[in-house]
Amino acid sequence: MMRAAWGFFRLVVVFSGWMAGSVLAQEVGIVQSDILVLDPDRLYLETQMGQSIAADLQAERDKLIANNRKVEAELEAEEKALTKLRTTKSAVEFRALADAFDTKVQKIRRDSERAARDHERNRERAPILFMRAIEPVLAELLADANGAVIMDKRNVLLHSGVIDVTDVAISRVNEAIGSGETPTDTGND
Repeated sequence: MMRAAWGFFRLVVVFSGWMAGSVLAQEVGIVQSDILVLDPDRLYLETQMGQSIAADLQAERDKLIANNRKVEAELEAEEKALTKLRTTKSAVEFRALADAFDTKVQKIRRDSERAARDHERNRERAPILFMRAIEPVLAELLADANGAVIMDKRNVLLHSGVIDVTDVAISRVNEAIGSGETPTDTGND
């Protein structure tokens, strides 16, 4: 009889511990687990901050394209005007004008390529800088889950959906940061 009572007592203690953990998980809104998974692509694309960054990068791209089209039209007009001067200028004068035009075109091409590379670098770095900016929010989420690690969902072969904290992370980033500052960076680290 004593043995049955002791078994029942242990069952009650285990059940109580499980219920306390369940209640704590419900209070913080996330599962209590050592290992959590997160979809960084969704986090970037579905947070206000990530969407703001994407919009800024698209606006920068559109501006580059518009500027390139404008410069291209100006250069075409200048080339046509230069071609008309061929009949009114001496070969030496025309060669000097043509060489100056060619130098100008080469400089514009280099500047355009540099701007495109800078934009591409900003586009590639944006998700990394985004993750750095939201790291405190993720660290708090990890602590609230009594977790040890948050893993990239893309690198996990199989997991229980309950440990995927992407939705919670999106909500917390939106709450803590909103659209935030866009972490595009044209400097070198």
